[in-house]
Amino acid sequence: MFTQQEEEEFSPFELCIKCAKVMIQNKIISSDKDLLGIVFYGTKKSENPGEFKHVSIFHGLDQPGAQSVLDLQALLQEQDNNDFKDKFGHCDNYSLSDALWTCASLFSNCTQKLGFKRVMLFTNNDNPHGNNEQLKRQAIVKSDDLHQNGIEIELMHINKPGRTFDVDLFFKDMLFADEDDDVVLPDAAEKFDELLTRVRAKDHKKRAISKIPFSLGGALDMSVGVYSLVRTCTKPTGVKLYKKTNEEVKSSTRHFLQETGEILMPQDMKKSITYANKQICFEPEEVVEIKKFDDPGLKLMGFKPTCSLKRYYHIRPAQFIYPDEGSVKGSTTLFTAMLKKCLEKDKVAICRYIPRKNTPPRFVVLLPQAEELDEHNVQVLPPGFHVIFLPFADDFRKLDFSEIKTRASTEQVDKAKEIVKKLQFVFSSENFENPTLQRYYANVEAMALDTDQPEEVEDYTMPNDEKMQKRAGRLLEEFKDLVFPEGYTPGVKRKAETVDVDVQQEARAGKLSKLTVPTLKDYCKKANVRCGGTKKADLINAINSHLGL
Repeated sequence: MFTQQEEEEFSPFELCIKCAKVMIQNKIISSDKDLLGIVFYGTKKSENPGEFKHVSIFHGLDQPGAQSVLDLQALLQEQDNNDFKDKFGHCDNYSLSDALWTCASLFSNCTQKLGFKRVMLFTNNDNPHGNNEQLKRQAIVKSDDLHQNGIEIELMHINKPGRTFDVDLFFKDMLFADEDDDVVLPDAAEKFDELLTRVRAKDHKKRAISKIPFSLGGALDMSVGVYSLVRTCTKPTGVKLYKKTNEEVKSSTRHFLQETGEILMPQDMKKSITYANKQICFEPEEVVEIKKFDDPGLKLMGFKPTCSLKRYYHIRPAQFIYPDEGSVKGSTTLFTAMLKKCLEKDKVAICRYIPRKNTPPRFVVLLPQAEELDEHNVQVLPPGFHVIFLPFADDFRKLDFSEIKTRASTEQVDKAKEIVKKLQFVFSSENFENPTLQRYYANVEAMALDTDQPEEVEDYTMPNDEKMQKRAGRLLEEFKDLVFPEGYTPGVKRKAETVDVDVQQEARAGKLSKLTVPTLKDYCKKANVRCGGTKKADLINAINSHLGL
């Protein structure tokens, strides 16, 4: 793990530490309540509560913070002096079972309630125990114990210099049961970006927005989880602190009766509506019943050809559904069969969709998506259905183009098409980060890590003028000559021509309100008119008083 090739920038160990550092930094921003720990195995020294040999706990299970990042950063810097050997040391006579046992004990000794448990195993050794069948068997048994206790093990494997990581030698038997023989592991990583991409994909827990039933008609039902694939990333909301102690302030709301000041409880309040001069009150249960259309879920209405789904139907971001085997057994089989047939026949499903209680129903299209893997067998797109919301009839706007007086000529349109073709590129939203958010988090990180300067953030949203000029400079000049008048420079504002206005005449005609504020201020300054304010109404009153109107 510490051997670095001449052509490589980092050793495998440094790749793992850099991944852990980036992962903790991301967790601080995205889910700071999650708990993370770091365990080294194969060390000469042993530092763990279970007194297992050659296993050292670098960080216990705790919330990610600035100190964790600083410790990992120091560990990376120490590699130049080889201080890891002095602090932890190296040993080949270790047991992977003991390392897994240590990770399991960290979970079991945690006082907080854990919703999800995962062990990420970083290694470039495809056969850690060689021909020692006893140690192999112990690791396989311990891996099965973790699986039975709801702890997942994810292999983050790295290629050794000059050879390919062979999963079949050991890890396939440890990670998968006999029924998982058809599971294909991705190829081993070689670069930092590859390893980091896989860590992020595994680390990000796919939390369902909701889990709802999916009725296909009759008694044929399954369960699906609804996921949001895209959402707007915003700055975190501010936390209110008490200025004397800097402790977080918790807000509470109480309702009082206006006449007596008596505190009102929820059962004392009702909703009402005025009808025919009478105030009609409703119980909370009645309000819930009025809003209810049906139970939450998807109900299949029929199928349509995929070509019937138009792009202009898009009114809001789509959702994604995936089978939920935990709620209804057999959901995966039924879901897979439906997905396969929709892909084969090029069909989409039309469904009635009620996402949660007391929400109105919507009609949606389920657009099938097949699984896609890249050249390293890493999943790029998951299998499932995109839930696309269909518009209602009144969502379509009727635009009237008859009043448009100025229209582009055929020559101008053709020239614009040429420019668009020249400036086309493959767009992906993942290639354009929000520069404002990136600068914000860079400043927060610099403060937390006590660094002198925040990391420079490159704004990828800014146009590349040099490349645009190289691709379509001549066409842009020709388009400018066709569209703009002679001597006009796009992007340069021209000063508005000043027009002399007789303010006194306008005042006598009662048209001062039509004049601009700068014009009124200019007259007050020239005529030495005193004004009590700078608003338009104050200026008009002052001028009228000055002229005796």
